[in-house]
Amino acid sequence: MTLSAPSRRGAGTTARSPLVNVMARAAERAARQLVRDFGEVEQLQVSRKGPADFVSQADLKAEKTLTAELSKARPAFGFLMEESGTKAGQDPDRRWIVDPLDGTTNFLHGLPQWAISIAAEEKGEITAGVVFNPISDEMFWAEKGKGAFLNHRRLRVSSRRTLKEGLLATGIPFLGHGDVSKFQAELNRLMPQVAGIRRCGSAALDLAFVAAGRFDGFWESRLNAWDVAAGVLLVREAGGFATEMDGGHNPVYGGSLLAANSHLHLLMGKELRAAVSG
Repeated sequence: MTLSAPSRRGAGTTARSPLVNVMARAAERAARQLVRDFGEVEQLQVSRKGPADFVSQADLKAEKTLTAELSKARPAFGFLMEESGTKAGQDPDRRWIVDPLDGTTNFLHGLPQWAISIAAEEKGEITAGVVFNPISDEMFWAEKGKGAFLNHRRLRVSSRRTLKEGLLATGIPFLGHGDVSKFQAELNRLMPQVAGIRRCGSAALDLAFVAAGRFDGFWESRLNAWDVAAGVLLVREAGGFATEMDGGHNPVYGGSLLAANSHLHLLMGKELRAAVSG
């Protein structure tokens, strides 16, 4: 696979800001090695960090590349990263939130559904984000107040108004991760009412797809900030709603997420809360 030049990806009626360009270039740089490793996935050295929770050498190398690239461009920023945790910067108000490989299990099984996710946070608010799928060469990006884009095309969430039209995405509990009975209740509540439910294995891409109108809604519990920070901004800047599943307004750090257009967000939220209440 050949990655497109940054100048081509940023072409179009809306120019990317210097901050987004920094993030996009860092993602592209890290992606080159990930794509090479993905082509040799059976040869990767893989170590366990928990039940069914794997981290590959590719993941760690990508995080190292992202840290170096982002630090070079914005040396005062701190970091919140999946593998390395929190690293304070000289500027206490600004940091990067980074997932170097969202969809690690997909990656390790040769499934081309994984992404690099980077968000910029300022005083606790996500101000810019990118989600990059190198295999499809799709760079989703957004800035607060400036809209959401796929490469150079502006994004809007879907306009579907009923659950029966909706194609939804979610995450499924696995091997000690998540509440199986709670998820089953949610699934039983929604499944008979919708056009379909998908589990694709990357929350960052699921949210990008909601922003692009490919999915009409997404819900999942027990998520981390690095999984969703960029994706939440994408959805909101594409005209959608992203909240906690109980209606709270801090989905990046709240641990659960419900994202959809205004109509389906209301309907999904009602059904999900009813599933929990019994």
